[in-house]
Amino acid sequence: MSKKSSSFVDVLNSIFAPVAIIVAFIVAWFLYKNVMGNPVNFVEGNIHGHPLPGNYLGMVYKGGMIVPILMTIVLTLLIFVVERAITLWRVQGKAPLKTFVAKVQGLLAEDKIEDALVACDKQKGSLANVLKAGLERYRSLEKDKELEKDQKITSMKQALEEATALELPMLSRNMVILSTIVSIAVLIGLIGTVLGMIRAFGALAQSGAPDALALATGISEALINTAFGITGSTLAVIFYNYFSSQIDSYTYKIDEAGFSLTQTFAASIRK
Repeated sequence: MSKKSSSFVDVLNSIFAPVAIIVAFIVAWFLYKNVMGNPVNFVEGNIHGHPLPGNYLGMVYKGGMIVPILMTIVLTLLIFVVERAITLWRVQGKAPLKTFVAKVQGLLAEDKIEDALVACDKQKGSLANVLKAGLERYRSLEKDKELEKDQKITSMKQALEEATALELPMLSRNMVILSTIVSIAVLIGLIGTVLGMIRAFGALAQSGAPDALALATGISEALINTAFGITGSTLAVIFYNYFSSQIDSYTYKIDEAGFSLTQTFAASIRK
């Protein structure tokens, strides 16, 4: 990849998160005002009245202004779940990792370094990039007659470590957003719950007969925001833990392949 295209990709990656959140908010606001807040969801078409019996869109609308914020969080979560799934699928490359590593090891056993480099180019992905960096150093060190054996092995390990360090940020990119959603979804849901309860108790505190509509609205606001917050946080925990385990497993495979390559190189020096 050229420096120009690489910098363009970096710019896209840097603006992806804020743009995704803004788009999620716009979509959430549109759904809240035009779908959930549609008069057809309410008795006599009055959005300030009761929702029709069994009409969940109207019920969610009565959750108040915290609802579009919580919807934004859930939509943002879905966007980054898709982004993480696509990214982790792409970094694995074309062929199954075990098949690819076995192929590279077989080519090295036959001293076909150039063919192994071609295999890395075809495979693509983070593991292939790390192995390619190691193989390029492997090729240059084989021709170096000045360095001692230990120096060559150290140089080999350094090349693999540097290549791995370049790949790890892509694996963990945007994971912080998922971990943030785990916390803030519940907290924002609780804010909506508190506001709903304030409205409900305000209706009860009125002199004379309590305002039944205000009381029902307040309770709806409290319960709906609680449900949204817990749902968003639960989904975020599930996906965060799943992707974290995938990243840990993939990082282990990269380290394992790099160690295997280093061992093969050390064995070739002894020969």
